[in-house]
Amino acid sequence: MSPFEDYVERIEGACGEGTNLVVTLKPGKKDQAMAKILRKAQLTKSFSGIVYQLCFKEVSFRLYSSGRLIFRDVGSKEEIRNVLTILLL
Repeated sequence: MSPFEDYVERIEGACGEGTNLVVTLKPGKKDQAMAKILRKAQLTKSFSGIVYQLCFKEVSFRLYSSGRLIFRDVGSKEEIRNVLTILLL
């Protein structure tokens, strides 16, 4: 199993302008996945340890303490899958 499949429960499209994707981490592995993402991605902003604005390989996204990630204006699910696979190694 790849790191993506180990940590990611699902990817779904979000409503609104542009191409937005919501990634949900598996509940049992959420803390482990969040630690890996925070270690590898560049932190732009943090809001009380609840919301993190991050950037990795020119892809900007938000990580929520609930285990959700929101990617705004992304190319495709495959692009996000590749980014997450690297982040979760």
